[in-house]
Order: sequence, then structure tokens, then C-alpha cells
Amino acid sequence: MPNSPAEIKRVVLAYSGGLDTSIIIPWLRENYGCEVIAMVGDVGQGDDYKAVRKKALASGASKVFVEDLREEFVTGYLWKAVKAGTLYEGKYLLGTSLARPVIAKAQVKVALATGADAVAHGCTGKGNDQVRFELTFKALAPHLHVIAPWREWSIKSREDALQYAENHNIPVPVTKKDLYSRDQNLWHLSHEGGPLETKLGEPPEDAWKLTASPQKAPAGEGTVVIGFEAGVPVSVNGKRLRPVKLIETLNQIGGRYGVGRTDLVENRLVGMKSHGAYETPAGTLIYAAHHELEALCLDRETFHYKQHVALRYAELVYYGQWFTPLREALDGFIDSTQRNVSGKVTLGLYRGHIRVLDRVSPNSLYDTSIGSFVMGSDYDQKDAEGFINILGLPLRIEAALRKKREAKPAGRKKG
Repeated sequence: MPNSPAEIKRVVLAYSGGLDTSIIIPWLRENYGCEVIAMVGDVGQGDDYKAVRKKALASGASKVFVEDLREEFVTGYLWKAVKAGTLYEGKYLLGTSLARPVIAKAQVKVALATGADAVAHGCTGKGNDQVRFELTFKALAPHLHVIAPWREWSIKSREDALQYAENHNIPVPVTKKDLYSRDQNLWHLSHEGGPLETKLGEPPEDAWKLTASPQKAPAGEGTVVIGFEAGVPVSVNGKRLRPVKLIETLNQIGGRYGVGRTDLVENRLVGMKSHGAYETPAGTLIYAAHHELEALCLDRETFHYKQHVALRYAELVYYGQWFTPLREALDGFIDSTQRNVSGKVTLGLYRGHIRVLDRVSPNSLYDTSIGSFVMGSDYDQKDAEGFINILGLPLRIEAALRKKREAKPAGRKKG
């Protein structure tokens, strides 16, 4: 083991009550002989926390802390991602990636408050989450030992983990018939493992939980109006809502119309490809509306450059590098671009699809007197000639040189 059992007296475990963390509590006690404190981070997964607390104590935890992180998760993480426009590999809205640093931050806080020697997590050695948790630990409390059971124990599969739970009389919400590994929070529900490991086509319908099948969604088109202030969603259908309630409302609306499903073969940070299914109804609606509002309110150069920043920002989030100077610096740039991104966007929802019905902003840069095909006095068409001549100057020089080279006679060969 990388940590000597004698060094570890008290561990704070990021606990969910799922299969992995359920068996980690007795495993830590057996192998380290230490006290185990369970820290449950509520990021909107909707669990019965009384039952989770009871289960953790029954499994051997000395204490259980349930931290309500929902508001912080939305305002301190999700809204930053929305303003940045982050998408990993063009599809993934980073639901799990964004939740990990806020949970790990709370875990460190509990560890420091209780005088723990170490922190532990249930992430596998093949996944991205181990990096996200541990980089947060290093950034906020580098003196704490880190225990990652999946990198130490002899358990090799979820079937092995189920057997361990059965041997220790630990009830788990997973069966050998349902081997999906799921992660849920306010922003999304992810599905990995099980049939998705071998089936690279469309995920089975029973994998989806938050969104209606497009074939069974309402036959008529639905509409939703999302209002923004400085790049942040603030209202739904004209009603101002608190951040958590706003996401919950849009999840219900989008889910009803089958909006927000993503089937993705992604490149993990650790080097392999994985197949996952993600449901992000609210996020999909918010991103679509936010993009349309930016198209109205940002000038071309800022809009285009921000796309480069969004790509790098998504990588930082996915790679677990949230608590870094670069991410903080990029936030400064992004916030400056969002000052005028205010207004409302109306979306039409129909069986898994979204279309834009209207865009309105007091800061719109769209000027009908210039953009219209009607020739008005606000745009002098004669100016275009000089603009094109300047833009085409390198092309003219290249063409002249090419013509000169082609006209030059070829040298005579020596006999």
C-alpha cells in the first residue's frame, strides 16, 4: 500500500451510497484500521439523505456529513461553464466534470475541520474522476494523504464488488442484471458500463431515465423562453427563478420533449476511449439559448476568439484543472465578454429537437438599416472596393510572382 496504515488514523471518504463507496467503508477499516468519516455532497442527485446517512453508519462510518452544495454548484461552477460555452469534444456538457471539484472542495473542508489524516474516493484507476478529485486535494490541502482503493485492492470488476458487498451484508442499489454505472446531479445523469461497453450503437432505451423517448414525446411542439442577464440564465417563461429551481424547471420541460440526450464515444484523460450516454435537458436548452444571444450581442472578433477559449476551458474542466491560475484568468476574459449578453431567447421543442423561434436583446448588434438588402445611407457600398483591394493585396502579389515564374524560359540542358 502507498500509505502506511500506521500513518492513517482518520479518513474522510467522499460517500454516495452507491456500490463502490458502500464497500469502501468496511474495506478501509479492515485494511487501514482507521476511523472513517463519510462526506456526502448534495449536488442535486435527489437521494434520500436520511437513508444514505443510516446506511453509511451501518457500514461502519463513525460520522456522516451531508453538505448541501447545490447553490454553490450552480452559481460557482455551472454558470461559469455556461458563460464560457464549454463543450468537451463538441458534445459533452461536462456534468460529472463540473461536479467533482465542488464535492472534493467540501470533502477537504470536512477533513480539515475534523483533523483527518487522509481523504479517500471511490474512483477507478481507469477513470477521469480520480484526477479531478486528487488535483483538487493537491490544490487545497496537499498535506493530506490520498487513498484510492480501486488502485490498491484485489477487486477487479463490478461483479467482484457486488460479491464483496454480499459477503459483508451491505445492500447496494446495483444488481447483476443492471450493471450501469450512473452519476446524477442537477445538471445531468450519466450512464456508463453494462451494455454500453460492448454496444457502440444507440444506447438501449432502458438506459435513459430523465428524458422521454422522442417517439413517445408530445406530438405538438412546445415552447420555452429563457431570459439571461450578463450571460447567466435568470428566468423561464417570464418568471424569475432561483438558480437551482431554474435548472430543475428546465430539466422537466426539456425531459418531457426528449431533449438533452447525448451518445458519446469520448477520449478520456487517462488515454483510452469510453462509451457513455448523458442526459442534460436543462443544460442543452440553456446552451442553445445562450449561443443565440451571444450571436446577437458579441462582435465578430470576440465571438470567434471566445470559441477558442471555450475549447481550452472545456479541457481544463474535463482534465480536473479547475483550481488553477489559468482557469481563473480565463474567467476574467469570459466575464468581460458577457457584460452585454442579456435578453430572451424563445426555443421550440419537438421530439428531441430544438429550433430557435425568437431572439431579443437590448444590446443587440444586429442593425436592420445595415444588415438589410435594402440599400440605405448607413452603408456606402463604394467602401467595399477599397476593403477588397486591401484584403486581396497578398493574393495579387502572389499571382504576379507566379506569372513571372511561369513566363521565364527553362534553362538549356548541357549535352
